[in-house]
Amino acid sequence: GAAGAELGGPAGSFVAALIGVELGKLVSGETKIDIILTPLVTIITGFSTAALIGPGIEAMMTGLGRLIMWGTDQSPLIMGMLVATIVGLALSSPISSAALALMLDLSGLAAGAATIGCCAQMVGFAAAGFRENRFGGLAAVGIGTSKLQLPNIVKNPLILIPPTIAGLILAPIGIIGFGMVNNAAGAGMGTSGLVGQLMTLTVMGFHPSVFLAIALLHIVGPAVISLVVSEWMRKKGYIQFGDLTIQTGGMKHEKN
Repeated sequence: GAAGAELGGPAGSFVAALIGVELGKLVSGETKIDIILTPLVTIITGFSTAALIGPGIEAMMTGLGRLIMWGTDQSPLIMGMLVATIVGLALSSPISSAALALMLDLSGLAAGAATIGCCAQMVGFAAAGFRENRFGGLAAVGIGTSKLQLPNIVKNPLILIPPTIAGLILAPIGIIGFGMVNNAAGAGMGTSGLVGQLMTLTVMGFHPSVFLAIALLHIVGPAVISLVVSEWMRKKGYIQFGDLTIQTGGMKHEKN
């Protein structure tokens, strides 16, 4: 993981550690020299993965950064949609959206759009998956992280559509209609620990109008849009019951 972080940042760390551990598990318990072979395979494959794909991941992150910075120079409409989508998807992926926002030093309207995009992913997944995960999942995803849905995203990438649409719709409304801004510390956090909301209040002020905008654009809007889109996709068969179930072992629910 450390080697992956050095060569490919947080995403490189995740991939190197994941592949190293999974390959180490393949040989674990298979030989009489497990105490030597298992850690040896894990370390070698982890470092090899970091060396082989770390630079590529770093280049991808740099490219994403350039795309975001390009978006910030465009019209508010295009910028809002682009930044909200990229940073929001980063939050639901192995990439660290918080690190990305800090690395690019996002601020002002760009940070406001990024915050809405991240909130859309977290609140959107929480609302769309409420049928499967109930209140435990609502809290875990809504104020924890949408990365809990990563295994389900790999199985059915279509579940990304509802929260992403929510971010696309709400980000331009937020920055053009409400003048939503933020700083780099809150831009990539979404509703995780309510950091995005606290930073928004810090930047914009603790005024009733700001509280109302946060409620509408960070919480209510993402929940309603994502739920409506996800329910339509369920009726069409694009999302099946169980596609959004968080695999924790303690939140399994029967379909009513």
